[in-house]
Amino acid sequence: MPSKGMRNVFFKSPSPSPSRTAMIPPASPSRTFSESLMDENIEIAESLITKWDCTNVSSFANVTSLFHADPHEAKQYLNSVRDLQAAMQHLVTENSSSEKIVAAQNLMQLAMKRLEKEFYQILSVNRANLDPESVSVRSSRSSAARSSTSDFEESDESEEDEFRFGTELDNSLSDVERVSMIAMADLKAIADCMISSGYGRECVKIYKIIRKSIVDESLYHLGVERQISLSQLQKMDWAMVELKIKTWLNAVKVAVKTLFYGERILCDHVFSASDSIRESCFSEISKEAAISLFGFPETVAKCKKTPEKMFRTLDLYEAISDLLPEIQSIFSYESTSTVRSQALNSLIKLGDAVRTMLMDFETAIQKDPAKATVPGGGVHPLTRYVMNYISLLADYSGALADIVADWPLNLQTPLPESYFGSTSELDDSPVYVRFAWLVLVLLCKLDGKAELYKDVALSYLFLANNLQYVVAKVRSSNLKLFLGDDWVNKHELKVKQYASNYERMGWSKVISSLPEDPTAEISPDHARDCYKKFGAAFEEAYKKQSSWVVPDPKLRDEIKISVERKLGAAYGNFYEKNRGGSGSFVKFAPDDLGNYLSDLFYGNGSTGSVSSHFRGRRGH
Repeated sequence: MPSKGMRNVFFKSPSPSPSRTAMIPPASPSRTFSESLMDENIEIAESLITKWDCTNVSSFANVTSLFHADPHEAKQYLNSVRDLQAAMQHLVTENSSSEKIVAAQNLMQLAMKRLEKEFYQILSVNRANLDPESVSVRSSRSSAARSSTSDFEESDESEEDEFRFGTELDNSLSDVERVSMIAMADLKAIADCMISSGYGRECVKIYKIIRKSIVDESLYHLGVERQISLSQLQKMDWAMVELKIKTWLNAVKVAVKTLFYGERILCDHVFSASDSIRESCFSEISKEAAISLFGFPETVAKCKKTPEKMFRTLDLYEAISDLLPEIQSIFSYESTSTVRSQALNSLIKLGDAVRTMLMDFETAIQKDPAKATVPGGGVHPLTRYVMNYISLLADYSGALADIVADWPLNLQTPLPESYFGSTSELDDSPVYVRFAWLVLVLLCKLDGKAELYKDVALSYLFLANNLQYVVAKVRSSNLKLFLGDDWVNKHELKVKQYASNYERMGWSKVISSLPEDPTAEISPDHARDCYKKFGAAFEEAYKKQSSWVVPDPKLRDEIKISVERKLGAAYGNFYEKNRGGSGSFVKFAPDDLGNYLSDLFYGNGSTGSVSSHFRGRRGH
């Protein structure tokens, strides 16, 4: 029996109903026009309701669908229920003890039982057609929705116009969309009728059970698991957690933009007659699943923080942040406020996790324990790791801007303005300051590592190589958008300064072995002495630097050209002035220097040709 609390009850529960033929008393000459009309409405209702009586059918699934079998009669059926309801209200007003009330109530219960089964059938049969995607399409074409029972209060002329209009629009729809529109309109018509008749509870119960199962099933097929606990997540290795995050990232967009969005549209449409019912339905159908879905990122954020987890954490943050306006719109009801709170709380916890990992990352740079020098003064592994990490961070500039907006950089001493670009770049840009600071922390650490080299020239080459790598990474990534051209230009100039210092310290002994004025007149003995000193110094410098490296091709060529130009000019002038009479003391011809220098900075040691050249000269 329907609950009395949910319906418009004007009378007590009826006694066992009389026979169908004896329901309506014979007409009386004294009856008014309104009474005659009321009796006629009850007779029409009795005819249709008893025709489609399903009392003796045990299963909802075995009922022949009125709405599918005869849409036009389905419209008449709903009209007759509406008229029956009006007649019952009139009877209560005129004569609350009338036997007609009992008869009308019996008919109403039969009608509600029928509509309850019709409602169940439409929901069950159209599970595929009422999928969220089709429902979403329905929302954008709501004006085109026409069904067998929609607009049943229109006049015949209006109905004909609606039919023509609906048919024209339907030509542009797919079969699934058309079936979906019809099903939605029929569900709404039944829901309107049952709610206005006081039988909303039965209708809502069926709707909640079927639609909740669809939401849960859809999330399952998207790969979304029920709430994973923190302890479960912490027991998994990171590769497994990362796989779950990837699955979640793919699922959440579909869940919000299609599943929950479509479910909200369907619920609002079917139960448009009652704000409280549609809120209750949508809340009960979606709230549990949504809280579980949006709770996953918070659980991830609570796990142990390590640098490798930064980027997946930012992926989660971006996903929630991008979808938050839609989440707040879809779950706008007061009863679904916990869903909004869960999504927002996940966003906050993810932001906290990112800030913690940024601090840990900075600390890890400062406390890098490596004491060994990089062979040949090449790019330090810390430089590669930090710059690859920061350049990837720059791809998340939008999320990081939100996360660090209210998180000022607390420094014991202010950053030197000369380190940054123009002053305007510093204004209102916490992300810029944060990136610039992380790079500065790295450069300061590299300064310390350069001091580990015993050879000063090699320490400068190390600084040049590493700063060149930093600048190249900035130039080729989104970091350049934050640090700017001024920053890049200043640090490129710094690379040149380091390279110049290397040349000065690495080749000064070779150059100083020649007279200050290579073209000055000197004695043959002095010339032979200079040749011997130059050859020994060049050989020593070459052997020492044959294991040094310059990984960047452009920087490598620039250094070689610069060294060759300086050595070649001084030695070439000296050679031309003092080439006669030196004989075997001349180890190198000016044209050979470039060939020997071309073998440097590959880190391969002395090449065969130059080594044999040195050995050959020793044999003279």
